[in-house]
Amino acid sequence: MNRWIVGIFAMVLGTLPMAAQSIEDLNIQIHGYATQGFVYSTQNNWNSMTSSNGSPAWTEAVVNVTTQPEPKLRVGVQARYFLLGNYGNAIALDWADADYKVNEKFGVRFGKVKTPEGMFNMIQDIDPAYIWSILPQGIYEVATRTSILSHYGGVVYGTLRLPSKAGSMDYRVWDGERIIASNDPLLLPFAANGILFPSGQSGNMYGGTLQWHTPVQGLMLGVSESQNHQGGTATLGPFTGNGTVKPFQIPFYYGQYERSKFTAIGEYMRLPPNYTFTFTNGPTIPVVLDIRNWYLMSTYKLTEKLTGGVYYASSFNLQAPLGPARYQKDWTLSARYDVSQYIYLKAEQHFVDGMQIGFSPVGNSTLNPQSKLTILKVGVSF
Repeated sequence: MNRWIVGIFAMVLGTLPMAAQSIEDLNIQIHGYATQGFVYSTQNNWNSMTSSNGSPAWTEAVVNVTTQPEPKLRVGVQARYFLLGNYGNAIALDWADADYKVNEKFGVRFGKVKTPEGMFNMIQDIDPAYIWSILPQGIYEVATRTSILSHYGGVVYGTLRLPSKAGSMDYRVWDGERIIASNDPLLLPFAANGILFPSGQSGNMYGGTLQWHTPVQGLMLGVSESQNHQGGTATLGPFTGNGTVKPFQIPFYYGQYERSKFTAIGEYMRLPPNYTFTFTNGPTIPVVLDIRNWYLMSTYKLTEKLTGGVYYASSFNLQAPLGPARYQKDWTLSARYDVSQYIYLKAEQHFVDGMQIGFSPVGNSTLNPQSKLTILKVGVSF
């Protein structure tokens, strides 16, 4: 893992002597943002927060530094402090990569790189870029962003102009290793059944994305698919063993239409891992998931500073027992007000049916199938 980071910073240091005559030649840029959220929920506490009483325990701060020592070479790193209830409260490395772009048709980046799958994964770490306080949680769960955002490896990318006025095609191909920390909420469903991963999970992943910018002005259609190999040492009480998963594919299908002040987006994703837990001198436990996620959203810029939006998101685990823990449906109303170029406010109301995402028995003595979630957030960017 660390060899990538060491290599990247070696590249950065290696470029310094070449540009020693002027620090401006490196084109160093520093950007970031900080947000503070307040969450209130009826019935259920959300994501380990005491949100049923109202909670400000959601803080995030992101800083990135990039340099461009050569016209075709960019090197950068981004760090993030994250606190959400009992999650996080630490500084993590979002990404650290070197990006060499030969031309419009071909470029390559490597290191800890953002995984270019789905509609929002490449920008979900940039809160000032969209109006939502939280993106649809079936696909972009806020508590697991650290593990889902990026992987250790490389990405090849480019844009191809299509003939006969057929628009253009963006392509992304990636390969590498994804690492899921032992305390990541992605592993909570296993922990609830007594299965722990003391060292987390890891495994190879590779995939590709195509985004077609159609001849219809403002219309983009996209598809992503990745092949995943995850596993790790697992424990169940006194037993130790392996939690392995058969290689599985994660497909994304999505589209976006923009016209004037209006934007509409839709996306579908399926998550179908099939685990087998084999414990030495203990039981063998199969765990099968088949989670179908989709959403439809739209936004409209009401004034120069005020934007409104609405989305409906749905998530179903077809392999889970019948009941409200099997699904989640979420109607969301959102608004964003840009106080200035650097300060913005967000307000969001969720009407949630089901308990599949964010509502766990941990921190909840009882769980109600229906709840409302109110989120207020202030952000500062630079």
